[in-house]
Amino acid sequence: MSLNKSLLLIAAILIVDQLSKLYIKTHFVLGEPVEVFSWFKILFIENSGAAWGAKLSDFLPISERSGKLILTVFRLFAVAGIGYWLFDVIRKKSSKTLIIAVALIFAGALGNIIDSVFYGVLFDHSNNQVATLFSDDPYGGIFHGKVVDMLYFPMIDTVWPEWVPFVGGNNFRFFEPVFNVADTAISTGVGILLVFNKKAFGNTEETDSIEGNQTASKE
Repeated sequence: MSLNKSLLLIAAILIVDQLSKLYIKTHFVLGEPVEVFSWFKILFIENSGAAWGAKLSDFLPISERSGKLILTVFRLFAVAGIGYWLFDVIRKKSSKTLIIAVALIFAGALGNIIDSVFYGVLFDHSNNQVATLFSDDPYGGIFHGKVVDMLYFPMIDTVWPEWVPFVGGNNFRFFEPVFNVADTAISTGVGILLVFNKKAFGNTEETDSIEGNQTASKE
């Protein structure tokens, strides 16, 4: 897969991701749900931390603002690393499966880092109001934006039977997390690497094996 095709895939994901986030941010109040189907809802939430809303300040003796800055800087380095990985696998002409997977992961990571870096200075808050783009009173600062999530699939929403030990009578909901297009791209890329591991890394391994055999025969 060529560099140009990889860039087209990344651009397509970024456009869909950012347009969906901009629409939600400028049309929804924080926490506002819209039911599309019984098993799918649009639910606007914002994630100021890492996966599942975790924050560094929950684990380290630092302020929430400092923790957010550290997390954003870490994400920037991670995106740079994934970008180099993508360039490297394309340069080595690795398998198409591997290149697509890494491109998906890179696009998703870049999509979320855009929120973290810029949204704090582009929007005002969404609490009890619809946010304004290019607001004169932004809710944060550079590197202190919150990631916009909106895709919610409560495919099963029920109550555990009373006879079930420990959880009987408690609510049970599957699938609980709220995510976005960028998260979907990352999960899909990781899933491809896990499910099609041999196919993804096959070309590189075969090339190394051939080169090793040629070197051994010359010796």
